[in-house]
Amino acid sequence: MNITVIAIGKLKEKYWQDAVKEYSKRLGAYCRLNIVELKESPLPANPSAADEEAVKRAEGEEILSKIAKSDYVITLEIKGKALSSEQLAAKINDLGIEGKSSIVFVIGGSLGLSADVSKRADFKLSFSAMTFPHQMMRVILLEQIYRSFKINRNETYHK
Repeated sequence: MNITVIAIGKLKEKYWQDAVKEYSKRLGAYCRLNIVELKESPLPANPSAADEEAVKRAEGEEILSKIAKSDYVITLEIKGKALSSEQLAAKINDLGIEGKSSIVFVIGGSLGLSADVSKRADFKLSFSAMTFPHQMMRVILLEQIYRSFKINRNETYHK
């Protein structure tokens, strides 16, 4: 299975980079992982609603340019559906059974996702009603994908 994580923004802090490297290494035993980091669009000081929408639109166009028509797209959105770890594992397993060999997870920038990216989603996933930094969400997402593969293979992993 091919798993791609498309994320707006680069990981600057070494501790986030190290965590991503660790989960990427672990996931290597279960899937082909590709992490695509896209540049954040510049936002002027004291931005208007129109400025913010323009940034979301520009970032959205960049995200969509990295997604193939055949990809199954899961966006991370506050208003998405909350799943337990077991439910996410079942979702990933079911997608494999259905022949979906390429799953793309999308993490938006600080302003969220454009309407066009949200519309492209095959599934909208919420980790919480709270907002988290996109750097942290990347690590949490990778951990949950790793946990999903462990669950699906009935392998031990801490709870």
